[in-house]
Amino acid sequence: MSGNESRMQAIYQITNREPMPPKAAKRLEDLWACDVFTLGKMQESLPKDVFKSVKKTIQTGEPLNISIADSVAVAMKDWAISKGALYYAHVFYPLTNATAEKHDGFVSVQSDGTVISEFAGKLLVQGEPDGSSFPNGGIRSTFEARGYTAWDVTSPAFIMETDNGATLCIPTVFVSWTGEALDKKTPLLRSNAAMNKAATRVLKILGNTTIAPVNSSCGAEQEYFLVDANFANSRPDLLLAGRTLFGKAPAKGQQFDDHYFGAIPERVQVYMQDVEEKLYRLGIPAKTRHNEVAPGQFEIAPYHEAANVATDHQHLIMTTLRTTAKKHGFMCLLHEKPFAGINGSGKHVNWSVGNATQGNLLDPGDNPHSNTQFLVFCGAIIRGVHTYGPLLRAVIATASNDHRLGANEAPPAIISMYLGSQLQDVFEQIKQGALKGSTAKGTMNIGVDTLPILPKDAGDRNRTSPFAFTGNRFEFRAVGSGQSVAGPLVAMNTILADSLTWMADKLEAETAKGTELNAAIQLVLKEVIDDHGAIVFNGNGYSEEWHKMAVEERGLRNLRTTADALPVLNEPEIVKLFDSMAILSPVELASRYETYSEQYILSIEVEAKLVISIAKTLIYPAATRYLTDLATTIAALKEISVDLEAETAQKVAQLTKSMMDSVSKLASAIGSHDFGSSEAHMQYLVKTVRPLMDDVRKYADGLEAEVADDLWPLPTYQEMLFIK
Repeated sequence: MSGNESRMQAIYQITNREPMPPKAAKRLEDLWACDVFTLGKMQESLPKDVFKSVKKTIQTGEPLNISIADSVAVAMKDWAISKGALYYAHVFYPLTNATAEKHDGFVSVQSDGTVISEFAGKLLVQGEPDGSSFPNGGIRSTFEARGYTAWDVTSPAFIMETDNGATLCIPTVFVSWTGEALDKKTPLLRSNAAMNKAATRVLKILGNTTIAPVNSSCGAEQEYFLVDANFANSRPDLLLAGRTLFGKAPAKGQQFDDHYFGAIPERVQVYMQDVEEKLYRLGIPAKTRHNEVAPGQFEIAPYHEAANVATDHQHLIMTTLRTTAKKHGFMCLLHEKPFAGINGSGKHVNWSVGNATQGNLLDPGDNPHSNTQFLVFCGAIIRGVHTYGPLLRAVIATASNDHRLGANEAPPAIISMYLGSQLQDVFEQIKQGALKGSTAKGTMNIGVDTLPILPKDAGDRNRTSPFAFTGNRFEFRAVGSGQSVAGPLVAMNTILADSLTWMADKLEAETAKGTELNAAIQLVLKEVIDDHGAIVFNGNGYSEEWHKMAVEERGLRNLRTTADALPVLNEPEIVKLFDSMAILSPVELASRYETYSEQYILSIEVEAKLVISIAKTLIYPAATRYLTDLATTIAALKEISVDLEAETAQKVAQLTKSMMDSVSKLASAIGSHDFGSSEAHMQYLVKTVRPLMDDVRKYADGLEAEVADDLWPLPTYQEMLFIK
């Protein structure tokens, strides 16, 4: 079957298919966390003293009493078996942005040949997957294979149901035999501990006596594309690279602004409801769903949760979106820019910090000028983002996110922060040395008698800012759609811990000199805004004027690509930051640089090979067939004295030759080279290989505009984006 016949058959199947019937509605209360081994289920099944011990560890961070592991394991196993599970899996998050799991059975063979279900505490607490087959940045050699998973009691175990059965999943950390973190979770737990320590110290200085553990929270808005599987499976680039490496822009894209918050297509809504039911069963608080800006693009957003649990849930959301899509005949794309010229997908990470006694520490209240606690924590974040802005850029640096950062739907690569007019005015008053008041919230009369007068926030929002204050939290808007949120959360927790420690040192030094506490706070906050106020920008982050001002006047760094951003992880002040906070040792941080740079290199090289393959084996044959058809037609018409202009044939011939010349240059460029370092290799890919890939695409997309549609071998943008 030709490529076009396959396309036509796919269109027929899609336009004539019925969506999967929606499931019968169930009560949320019956669905909620029914597949999670919650505290309530623990209380029902554990001895009272064991339950109290586990609960204390979960809620206060007390070390786990290992002697209770056997009791917990038996109760967990019995619950899992009652849900139909015969296997358990230690689930962990290696340095790939993906989820890993190793399954083992509850089966234990007895001496008489019979079997029993068995799950001991030692199996719950520790597992042993291969420590060399996952990315480790040189920490482990291939022949040194031992690695360990260790139970994270603060994130609940759950049942994952598939068509193949049910499995008990136990969230774990993943470390090497030599003790280094090989995963995303371990540094996140460490960063929460460091931030809690620093925040508690500051809260004590501010006069608090009862202080519950301080934790960070996260709510990640997940954007994604859905493409019918019939189309996606006919696109080698989507299958292997997650994005289209070729494709002419359709006549209509997103320019009418008719997709954002538009009516959700029936088939997509049935899919969404299926996803949400699965998430509710796992205790994941999916709250919002809607069409996004681009055709075929959608969003799901959960409520905020504790950062560690939210990270685990974010991995589960990505997994559920992908696996459920297959059942509905879709492919779910989490690439940041799957379609050139079309809105890309991000993951806006809403981040805050707080505890049970002082509440949300980033809530300014109605009078932020008099909310000392808020001003101190907000000031610490201003200092942290300015001091370590390049780190925030580095932790969201991937080959795929490079396509999105700086485009019109995403923040620029320059890290700045938005405070809003109310807070900017408050900190400007601090800078001037006279804090008098803050702008009050207002009301809005819409001018329609039947509509109520609406409360109005004291400040607007800014969608062009990478790091924006949005009322009682900061929104890190530059995180990529396919990324784990762990890396950004680790960075934010760490820079806050560092700044709070700095503030505590300053405040203690001032008060030791006899300065009254409030006056000391004013002095420290003034120093923050004097030295770090350059990071605050409330204007248009897309404008050329801002890019020039940011770099030339404010000294901010514009790290445009991953090749520019990742080396930040090797800078001495970043190494010192993570080491001093006991979050990542120099060896662990170096391993991440090596791992992420290798992933970048491999991503670009896979794409380059795909460009060559698709151009040579799909697009070139289609173009030459069309040329043959044109030549035959022109010759036949001449025989009956009809002179047809050969301009189209000449254009197709020239585009085909130019494309194949560029293919040859690209093939030569990705041959064997000795770069000497991963940084040099990445820069070569940015400056040499990527432009050659773009050249091939330019000519190929030109051919798509000329070659007869019945010969074009690839599903088009128009088909993939608009046919649902």
